[in-house]
Amino acid sequence: MINRAKGFTLIEIMIAVAIVALLASIAVPSYNNIISKGRRADAQAALMGFAQAMERHYTDEATYATAAGTALVPAATGAPRVFYTRSPYDGNVVFYNLTIDAATATSYTLKATPANGQASDGRLEIEGTGARCWYEGHDTTGGTCASW
Repeated sequence: MINRAKGFTLIEIMIAVAIVALLASIAVPSYNNIISKGRRADAQAALMGFAQAMERHYTDEATYATAAGTALVPAATGAPRVFYTRSPYDGNVVFYNLTIDAATATSYTLKATPANGQASDGRLEIEGTGARCWYEGHDTTGGTCASW
């Protein structure tokens, strides 16, 4: 009777490893894309909440121009004093910085600038008129507005 060795051959193991590597090369970029979209959606929700905070500020102060800065030294642009300065609000890692890009007595533009793992994803903006833009791949200036 022939006594055959039990187990896998080197070729069989290499084929299995190649299949796993192929599946991973497809799955990992898809996973990263979905994570990026989720972070962007969180920033969009934060901008909508920020816009609501600007409207509450306008109701109290009759101007948007004092929503940044501090209570003692209000400003028209920069870090908001009426809302959070980052998205997500909690946690240790910031993926978007929230700022007031422009504000007058009757209008405003809010901006979410990507940071850390979202860098180079593109900035998000919302105006007092409700216009919303995503400048894909342009974190600071330039780009084409794609409505979100």
